[in-house]
Amino acid sequence: MISIKSPKELELMRVSGGILSEILYESALLVKEGSTTMDIEVGIRKMVKKHNVKAPFLGYRGYPAMSCISVNEEVVHGIPSGKVLMNGDIVSIDMGVSYKGYITDAARTYIVGEAEKRVGELVKTAKDAFYKAVEFAVDGKKLYDISNALTLLVESRGFSVVREFVSHGVGRQLHEEPFFTNFGKPHTGPMLKEGMTLAIEPMINMGVYDVKILSDGWTAVTADGEYSAHYENTVVVHKGECEIITDITKE
Repeated sequence: MISIKSPKELELMRVSGGILSEILYESALLVKEGSTTMDIEVGIRKMVKKHNVKAPFLGYRGYPAMSCISVNEEVVHGIPSGKVLMNGDIVSIDMGVSYKGYITDAARTYIVGEAEKRVGELVKTAKDAFYKAVEFAVDGKKLYDISNALTLLVESRGFSVVREFVSHGVGRQLHEEPFFTNFGKPHTGPMLKEGMTLAIEPMINMGVYDVKILSDGWTAVTADGEYSAHYENTVVVHKGECEIITDITKE
């Protein structure tokens, strides 16, 4: 069942989303040449403690960190480690915040120093795809209108949309119904209604959309070794225009 959040629940989610937005904004300062992905995780842990919130990724199905940090060909679920960042790398940071039991989920992809032109276009397209998708995250549209809009933009620029992972509902749980692929036929799926809360997260690849899982059981990488980018926000469905609650900085 797809839950409709009450005004009180939405207020709690807005606080959660604002904190998450601030943490992700500040985490960009940690993405620099010579740092490790664990350095970023340590910084995130300090920020989570400062804000007195919980990080729902930690311990989720045994996941060992507060954030997923994926570099270059890593699509999602990269485990923070001693991996050293180099100029030209791209780094996706995906995490959630739980405030008084209400969860928001978001991701950003950052460039270390300067990247090749096409890599920069990949990162920009992931963000652009999200903002195109949310134009359709409004009361009265169908769920896969979101996915179709996202895919059309991504493929028009010569990139591919990952098939293995999905966008989802979020709120009382990290993952709630509806679960939906980032590709699909328009005018299909459940009707969107005011008060639904969704985590819309395009994951797009430079090459083929196929992925494989590494031996750690978590990290997903592109099958062809090409770069991948990820951009995500938690949104509230309204009439006319959706509300993005994890991007208060509008970075």
